[in-house]
Amino acid sequence: MPDLSRLLNPKSLAVIGGGAWGEAVLHQARKFGYRGTLYAVHPVKPEIAGIRAYSSVIDLPEVPDAAFIGINREATIGAVERMRKLDAGGAVCFASGYAEASGEDISGTDAQARLLKAAGDMPILGPNCYGFINALDSVAVWPDQHGCKRVDTGVAILTQSSNISINMTMQTRGLPIGYMITAGNQAQTTQAHIALALLDDPRVTAIGLHIEGFGDLRHWEALAAKAHAKSVPLVALKVGKSIHAQAATISHTASLAGGDTAAQAFLDRLGILRSPDLPSFLETLKLLHIAGPLASNQTSSISCSGGEASLVADMADHHDLTFPELTIEQKQSLFNALGPKVALANPLDYHTYIWRDEDAMTTAWSAMAAPHIALTLVVLDYPRSDICDASDWACATNAALRMRKATGNPVAIVATLPELMPEAIAAQLMEGGVIPFAGLAEALNAVEAASRPRKSPPSEPVLKRPLAEATETLSEFDAKTALAAFGLSVPKAIQTNHSATGLDALTFPVVVKAEGMAHKSDVGGVILDCNSRAEVRDAMDSMTNATSFHVEEMCDAGAELLVGVTQDPAQGYLLTIGAGGILTELLNDTQSVLIPSTPEAIKQALTRLKMYPLLTGYRGAAPCNIDAITNAILAIQSYVIAQDGTVAEVEVNPLICGPDSAVAADALIRRTP
Repeated sequence: MPDLSRLLNPKSLAVIGGGAWGEAVLHQARKFGYRGTLYAVHPVKPEIAGIRAYSSVIDLPEVPDAAFIGINREATIGAVERMRKLDAGGAVCFASGYAEASGEDISGTDAQARLLKAAGDMPILGPNCYGFINALDSVAVWPDQHGCKRVDTGVAILTQSSNISINMTMQTRGLPIGYMITAGNQAQTTQAHIALALLDDPRVTAIGLHIEGFGDLRHWEALAAKAHAKSVPLVALKVGKSIHAQAATISHTASLAGGDTAAQAFLDRLGILRSPDLPSFLETLKLLHIAGPLASNQTSSISCSGGEASLVADMADHHDLTFPELTIEQKQSLFNALGPKVALANPLDYHTYIWRDEDAMTTAWSAMAAPHIALTLVVLDYPRSDICDASDWACATNAALRMRKATGNPVAIVATLPELMPEAIAAQLMEGGVIPFAGLAEALNAVEAASRPRKSPPSEPVLKRPLAEATETLSEFDAKTALAAFGLSVPKAIQTNHSATGLDALTFPVVVKAEGMAHKSDVGGVILDCNSRAEVRDAMDSMTNATSFHVEEMCDAGAELLVGVTQDPAQGYLLTIGAGGILTELLNDTQSVLIPSTPEAIKQALTRLKMYPLLTGYRGAAPCNIDAITNAILAIQSYVIAQDGTVAEVEVNPLICGPDSAVAADALIRRTP
């Protein structure tokens, strides 16, 4: 991995290129209070932005720790090579026209390859990126305006998009940004590389990653392991829907596990939190910067309006958050502070009886911040200071600060509208350890993300292989035989034609299935409960287009699961578990994990299914054998792993689950011959 220490905190910075962008870098560096030495490089100009210009980097008085290269694509390659030969600390490559433009310019990919060769082991950011801001050390290698301020501690944000990074620096939410780093094409130094390096800076409290694509999964696995070891939370804003390998797929699983499912499974596996949008991304980072990950999803809410209390309850209903009933001790404390006219509940509408009584507000609010509550939300919108007198709201700010100090438990003030959390108030609250949320929707997203259980990433890497090609679909008989060899329970069966040869080996009742059909039950290719040879013959005769048949013993009734494996081009093999049978797509009740997964991860995925109560004895029914179900899923996983990339998809639907067993009633495998 490239050593980024000199590049990200340079003692000397050279700007190569004398255009407007180069001048802007020098201007922004001085404006931000850069304490190192600035150099300008231009073959003709005597000075740039008031700084003497040297005709070449080889003429500089010292080897620079960092360089901003703001010249055209071809000239950038030469400049990078000269910097590498001088043993410089690294460079930001501003120019575009490399691999990102290969669709319009086929020479772009070649140019990027030559750039990488020129750089060697010298780290470069980009190409096609703005550079970075290190607000912890007053360093800006940045060719445009930005809104960052000098901070002592803060979050790091990494993105490929320079424009989005500018927008995030302009936020007025009070979020202290320690690093803003753009990665552009990530030709050499990826987001995962950069984040790994930033984990060594103890001033970084959390890392936010705006991700367009993961690239090498091993780098992300290493990042997650190191972040977990250092207790630094990672938050992702993952954009772009991965193109799932659905061409020629014939299983239910493929239709259920497409799009973004594999990316979410990868983030879940690594313990990387995910935000649904940019404002929630920033609010989640803010929460983590102040309070760190939350101990649970148990939440209290306080407001002086019944409308706000209802709004919180309704909006939180779509999140994995709970509002525990008040304890006896909480009710007593609240009654003492609020009197008999307030209905005591969580969320709490405390009315306005105690407004402006800072002591009473502190007492009542502190009662809601009980030890078993992971975070207490105080819903409060501040009036506009340009046209209103906001002095009355000082009592609420002070009460929240006192409440935080008195209880020692996490506290947040939530403005339902983002614009009603003034930046100055946010700074005051943060100074006292209170989270200032700008927006109720964003706050609930942030709390849900930060309250997810923390777990160590698995040590085993994700199984990722090139996409299986030129595939064939095995018969159901062959598919079940292959899976049974790895421990999957299957019914006793024969392959036969209209003669029904071998039928004597089976015990009635049996099911007759036409071979060579996908989704047989949809086209009359399955006849159940045949109790004699004659009924078997009649079943075969009714399937006029079939010449061969799969006949097997009927399974006992039970809960029906789908277990499928599909191959995602970006994240590897995706194992999907869901409600099975003929209503699979209609119910769309699935959970997905990546292969390999542990028995514990599989059992956890089962518990997240809406149909999970059916597996545990719903309404007095006998509970299913969860261990048998888990072992069946592990058998399917073992088969896929053993094939080493030749499998395109596997589906068992339904897996019939009962008190003693889990039996594959149907199976499909598509794989390379």
